[in-house]
This record gives sequence, C-alpha cells and structure tokens, in this order.
Amino acid sequence: MHMADALVSPAVGGTMIAAMAGVGAHCARKLAKEGDEGKVPLMAVLGAFVFAAQMVNFTIPATGSSGHLGGGMILAILLGPHAAFLVIASVLTVQALFFADGGLLALGCNVFNMGFFPCFIAYPFIYKAIAGARPTQGRIFAAATLSGVVALQLGAAGVVLETVCSGISELPVRTFLLLMLPIHLAIGLVEGLVTMAVVTFVWKARPEVLEAAAAARPAAARSSRPVVAGFLAAALATGGALAWFASAHPDGLEWVIGRVTGKKELAAPTTGVHAALARAQEHSAILPDYQFKSAAGEDGGGGPLTQANEQAGQPAAASSASVRLGTSMAGLVGAIITLLLAGAIGLAAKMARRQPNSRAF
Repeated sequence: MHMADALVSPAVGGTMIAAMAGVGAHCARKLAKEGDEGKVPLMAVLGAFVFAAQMVNFTIPATGSSGHLGGGMILAILLGPHAAFLVIASVLTVQALFFADGGLLALGCNVFNMGFFPCFIAYPFIYKAIAGARPTQGRIFAAATLSGVVALQLGAAGVVLETVCSGISELPVRTFLLLMLPIHLAIGLVEGLVTMAVVTFVWKARPEVLEAAAAARPAAARSSRPVVAGFLAAALATGGALAWFASAHPDGLEWVIGRVTGKKELAAPTTGVHAALARAQEHSAILPDYQFKSAAGEDGGGGPLTQANEQAGQPAAASSASVRLGTSMAGLVGAIITLLLAGAIGLAAKMARRQPNSRAF
C-alpha cells in the first residue's frame, strides 16, 4: 500500500509530511518520558523484522493481486503506540530513501496510512478493548485479527482520500474506493492472522513484554532478550532468503490502479516538486525496487517484473541468480539500516531522558 508520488499533490504531500513530523515529535517526547531503556533493542530488531516482512508479498487467490504485511499492529502491541509509530516511520523512510519503494512526497501519507491508523486507532480502540487487561489466546486471536482488518481498511480509505484531495490523477473516487476496500479486506485478514501468530508467540514466551507495552512502563531488560534474539534471526532469514519467494503479482494498490486505468502505474508530473524529488530519490536509492541498479533499470521496475517475465516464459532482463542476489542483498542491507535507525531513535529518547532540560524533542 505504498503510495507513489504520482498520486499526491505537493499541498497534500507537504501537509502529511508536516503531520508525520508533528506526531513523530509527540511520540519521541512520550517515549523519553517512559524511560524504558530496555525497549531500544526491541525497537531496533522489530524495525528490521517489519522491513524484511514487507518484502514478502503473498498472493491473494483468484484476484491476480498480492499483499504484504504492514506490521503496524505488531509494533503497536509489542512496543506501545508511540514507539511503534517511530519504528514504522523509520521502516518507510528507509524504504523510500534507499530502495525507491514509495515516493518521497508521499512519505507522510504512507506513514499515516500504515502507522497512525494501527497505532492510534486500531490498537487503543479495538485491540486493547478486546484483549483486555488479562489476555487469553482466544482474546488475542480475536483482537489481532479484527484490529488488523480495521487498520488496513482505514489505511486503504486514507489512500483514496489523499489521492482524491490531491486531484492530480485520473482515478474516479467511487470505483477507486469500491476496489480498494475489498482487496485490502483480504490482505487485512492475512495481516491479522500473522499478527495473531507473532503476538501469541511473544505472549507465551515473555508475557511481560506485552504487559509493559500496554501499560507504558519499563520491562526488565532480561525479559526481552530472547524476543530480541528471535526477531533478529527472523529478520535476517526473512530478508535474506524468504523474500526470494515473494509473489510477483502487483500489490493491492497497484492492482487497483491497473484495473481502473489499464496501466501498470501512473506517470508523475515531470516538472516542479515531483521532478526534483524523483531526481533526489534516484540518487539516494542504492538498491531501487530491492534490486541492483542495473537490473532495476533494465526491467523498468526491478525484481517483481523480472520474476513475472520469467514465470510467463519471457526473456528475463536479469538472470535469476542476479535477481535473487539483489533481493537478498536488499533484504539484509535494508534490515540493518532500519535496525540502526530505529535503534538510534530509541537511544536519542534515552539520552533525552537523562537530560531533563534538553529540548531535543
């Protein structure tokens, strides 16, 4: 559900970036006040895990579409909403800057759609209300599934609203909405089930991690060590190997755009802010579309298109070995960068806590 800059006007994009910055500053202040220094490594490894998990698209049967984990609900449940928002913002920023996944102008929209709605709407009003103060496996199942679905539906509606308010695309609002919500309902069901599985694992292994996140209080550092080690291993395995097997079908948003316009993607304006940010992203992206630059440039979009050509029996722009190597490299590099960025944010909050008079946040 990563929006491209072609959908967003400078006014809407700028407004959403400012909103993202404002919410991020609020979250940083809250995180500093919590004083949970043991949360820093958990933020780091969960950021790496969500980055890697978002690379694994799964096919939606009978649609020709695919979806991927958003991760916002997992982060909110395990970290609390404030730390979770900062981590998902880190993930999406790394994706946009270094992998050209999602536009720079659309970054604020993407953070809101995949971060704000799960962290500050679905988590407090749906997940916590259902799971309760003493969650059981059944309550976690119901809470995670329903909150995952609702968060994805709100995010999908946010994409439509931001696109319509921008007014620079040819997407009719009624058709756009009627296609976006059902396809993301299916994706949301998978997201909810994955969220349930991950949260249940942590709840059984270290229930105090969930309790600390829900109560916004520190957890014992040793309590989260097995969880940190587990998520670090999962991030490396997912980004380095599991991403090889991602579906080559377009994701939900791309699928909807194709159904409405008959085009694989919409062209962004070639002048002004759009052009300047496109050039900046071209220079900043080290592995565009999670592939080496040569492969991404040759197939016009990177790994997914190359894989689709191979499956259709068409000549591939890059060899299968090159594609897999690029995907693995992108998964590992992206996970490490996200780990460092999310960890740095946590450390900054920790330092601000030790300096009460600091105005860093």
